[in-house]
Amino acid sequence: MKLPSSLQALLIFLYLLPIQITAQSDSTHHIPYAMKPIKWKSIVGVPLILAGVGTMSIIDNDLLYRKDLNDQRNRWMPYFRTHVDDYLQYVPIAAVAALNVVGVKGEHTAINQAALLIKSELLMAAIVFPLKKLTAVPRPDTRAANSFPSGHTAQAFAAATFLHKEYGKKHPLLSVLAYSTATGIGLLRVMNNRHWISDVLVGAGIGIFATNLAYLTHKNKWGAKRRRPTEVLLLPCYAQQTFSMAAIISIR
Repeated sequence: MKLPSSLQALLIFLYLLPIQITAQSDSTHHIPYAMKPIKWKSIVGVPLILAGVGTMSIIDNDLLYRKDLNDQRNRWMPYFRTHVDDYLQYVPIAAVAALNVVGVKGEHTAINQAALLIKSELLMAAIVFPLKKLTAVPRPDTRAANSFPSGHTAQAFAAATFLHKEYGKKHPLLSVLAYSTATGIGLLRVMNNRHWISDVLVGAGIGIFATNLAYLTHKNKWGAKRRRPTEVLLLPCYAQQTFSMAAIISIR
């Protein structure tokens, strides 16, 4: 059976999404945080692409139209339903906790990881829930006016980005697995007929952006010992027709 062109395009895009996100997010890892200039492209690049494609799917077009995709879902799998996506969205967070328990060090200490996770979750919720109220898009199944954007997908991608930020530098396979899981959750939201594809794509962008922003603004590391800079005082001296320099070094 030959798949419709719109579904083929969607599957190719979603198949490549984890690799695209991992590659772009890794672009600034080799630069120390204190020396790293803010590269907004790495913060908002992928989220803007996802939001753009999601917005495009709202408009009737031949490439990716949310209603056409929903019609195809209803034709091929009208009775599909699973609750696994309700639990998989938290798997990357559980993975970070498990890695900490077994002694695998991430980019931050456990307390800083907790702070970053809380910030990411609060930022994500602060974007998702007001948007649901403001847009009042009906769900494809129940018609409840809270479909846009997908909270499950936003949560999944926020968690995947959290795992990627902590362990992706040393263990890139974990990043691919995390983003692949998040992508699968997005697909399941459409297959379950709980969301339009536009909800899922924009939700993914919000999740990534929220965690990126949380890491960008996390400058004061909790529990880190603050070292005061070494002070050096140079004193020029002149005695017996000879110039010299005395140095007083204060080590803190």
